[in-house]
Amino acid sequence: MRAALVGDVHLLLFREGRTLLLRRPNTGYEDGNYGVIAGHIESGETARGALCREAREEAGLDVDPEALSLCHLMHRQTVRCERVSFFFLHRALEG
Repeated sequence: MRAALVGDVHLLLFREGRTLLLRRPNTGYEDGNYGVIAGHIESGETARGALCREAREEAGLDVDPEALSLCHLMHRQTVRCERVSFFFLHRALEG
């Protein structure tokens, strides 16, 4: 049987030795904890496109998909599903 993978994306932003973290609001998952900009890939989206959407929704950032570099890929199985996670670095974020 083929796996039904859930795709998610994560944006790693570093500047002057600091990492951008957001505090999770009332989402029902890890509320109150800190994490990087992240989210699920929706039907019809590329990983880069999903990350641009999440950056805009979560942090008000306009991210150029061409400025994203894939730096890590993780495949894992949780109790509920099988996931593939894409981690990107941004090469030239300004603002």
